[in-house]
Amino acid sequence: MSELAPGTGVDAVALPLVHEPLPGDDVLLGQPTTATHALAMLGEVEVGIWEMTPGTASDTEVDEVFVVLSGHARIEFVEPALPAIEVDAGSVVRLGAGQRTVWTVTETLRKIYIA
Repeated sequence: MSELAPGTGVDAVALPLVHEPLPGDDVLLGQPTTATHALAMLGEVEVGIWEMTPGTASDTEVDEVFVVLSGHARIEFVEPALPAIEVDAGSVVRLGAGQRTVWTVTETLRKIYIA
């Protein structure tokens, strides 16, 4: 599926995604995979769907706001050090460029991101 055209829609919860393994250096526990599907570019801002299967992985974030559609995860903020948060359906989170995080997904997590 390509980018959404104006006046069209998609079922973001049911849209099939193609998963790929994470780079080995990012995986801390398990064998998580991720999938991304870009939905639209709004100027320089990308809107899309991202999903991660259960496991634990580290990441360096980009400027992003996301809304969790399904699943459950714990996000630890390594740098800068901030309290960890638990996210599930309905959670809205703001990430900052360069933040180092550790994601522990216990139920496949699907989110809509704006980055």
